[in-house]
Amino acid sequence: MTMSLIRWMYLFIAAISEVWWTYSLKYVDIRKILATPVKQYFIEPGNTRILAPAIGYILFGVGNIFFFSLAMKEIPTSVAFTVWVAMSIVGLKIMDVFVFKASSLSTTDFFFYALIIIGIVGLKKTI
Repeated sequence: MTMSLIRWMYLFIAAISEVWWTYSLKYVDIRKILATPVKQYFIEPGNTRILAPAIGYILFGVGNIFFFSLAMKEIPTSVAFTVWVAMSIVGLKIMDVFVFKASSLSTTDFFFYALIIIGIVGLKKTI
């Protein structure tokens, strides 16, 4: 496996981490975290659900930046950032449609997301 392919895999992992970071952020409930005494997290196992999104937020955020920084060691910054954002957007849409059932995928949506994917492939081929 060439170093270039490894850098692109790092970029993909960074984008996936960005997607999960975003959903972790969506479900973090600071009010519940602050309202729950620290002891309760260890006494009642159900309270760990309150902390899980916050822990995911931290872990996925760190993973996102770590893998994105590794990818930029070889991929030009402008290309890496563009592809990272594009993959994250496509990943968020896939999660919305297929996992969370929060939105649908119309023909128009599909067309424009396909253009984004074509752009990602095109940028990879030109580097």
